[in-house]
Amino acid sequence: MHLLVDISAHGLGHLAQTAPVLDALHALAPGLRLTVRSALPRERLARRIAADFAHIEEARDFGFAMHNAVDIDLAASAQRYREFHADWSQRVIAEADWLRHHRIDALLSNVAYLPLAAAAQAGIAATGLSSLNWAELFARYFGGEPWAAEIHGQMLAAYNAGKGFLRVTPGLPMQDIPRRREIGPIAHIGRRDRTRVARLLNLKQGERWVLLAMGGMEFRLPVEDWPPISGLNWLVPGEWQIERDDVRSFDVAALHFSDLLASVDAVVTKPGYGTFVEAACGGIPILYLERDDWPETPHFAAWLATHGRAQVLTRERLLAGDFIAALQTLWRAPPPAVPQANGADEAARWLVRELGLA
Repeated sequence: MHLLVDISAHGLGHLAQTAPVLDALHALAPGLRLTVRSALPRERLARRIAADFAHIEEARDFGFAMHNAVDIDLAASAQRYREFHADWSQRVIAEADWLRHHRIDALLSNVAYLPLAAAAQAGIAATGLSSLNWAELFARYFGGEPWAAEIHGQMLAAYNAGKGFLRVTPGLPMQDIPRRREIGPIAHIGRRDRTRVARLLNLKQGERWVLLAMGGMEFRLPVEDWPPISGLNWLVPGEWQIERDDVRSFDVAALHFSDLLASVDAVVTKPGYGTFVEAACGGIPILYLERDDWPETPHFAAWLATHGRAQVLTRERLLAGDFIAALQTLWRAPPPAVPQANGADEAARWLVRELGLA
């Protein structure tokens, strides 16, 4: 069996959700031939996916055009969707031909909808997997536009064309996808090893380490302007190029991001599935940027209120570094019982059964 897995490159949450499922699937069906199609580079994919796979560096979705990690370019996004759907029927036919040419037996998409529509036309078993779908987000931003109804209908028809849709917890409600199947949280829980991280990043174990991770898209924080705090260190992407005694780049080849996240004292991030769920399942406190316009945010916030130690920050406070008191509050709060990340195993078992992957 040849399984094609489409993974969106719109941030890193889609990969964070999909990779544990593929590893669980490999344990159940070790003879499965796996091809991953994603605009993410192979090196990035291989850091998360332990199973062997072929890589096709292409994208079948774009999600939204972005100004940065949190600000959507609505005008550019609207134009791209109108262009993408202008010849929709021909696009589906071409994609179905692509699937046949590559001898695809089954398809898993997180969360492009074109491959799902094409798989249905080609008679290929397929399903979606995600905490979101582009149809629900599209309706949130463009539902009132006179040109949007036909596009939205095509998107929904594609998501409903497969064997079902694995809706990952926490996530959007997806009431328009009646054959959705609810599964638990998906997270790769890293190994907490402060001794190793201290050695790799030249840190002191007795001090506080705060990870600044904005989710795989550009959103640079002006850490060089923040006042130094005794005993507190900032861990940042190397591309920020900040030279300060209390700042370390976490871009070290030998250090897996999940192990880093599991070893810090707190993470500062934007609303996004991967970091939120991995941190909560690892018991790591979370400060996150206010993003009320993003439809997933209230669902994430409600889940974190039960399963994690988290507070929201305005953009002004985040950019100013004005959140030390919030960190202290999180560190004093009693940790809740960590949630169980059982979604990957649930998804793998469902895929084997429903897509015939055994």
